[in-house]
Amino acid sequence: MNLLVTGRIAGSTMIIAAYFVVLHVSVFYGAIMHFIADMICMPFYIKHKQFDVVIMLGFLMTIALSKITLTLAS
Repeated sequence: MNLLVTGRIAGSTMIIAAYFVVLHVSVFYGAIMHFIADMICMPFYIKHKQFDVVIMLGFLMTIALSKITLTLAS
């Protein structure tokens, strides 16, 4: 299996796990997991020119990063 496909599968699985962590464990750690998962998925979608997904992941990464920064600042 290609490294990009493996990254996309791992990233998608990690996004689902991150939602569970946000809801049941910790918003801070869930946001970190979500940010990392989005970064892992991004190269696959860039290579396959699926820029609508890249833009969506960029927005989601911005939201997660803002939550991480606000949590660290307080």
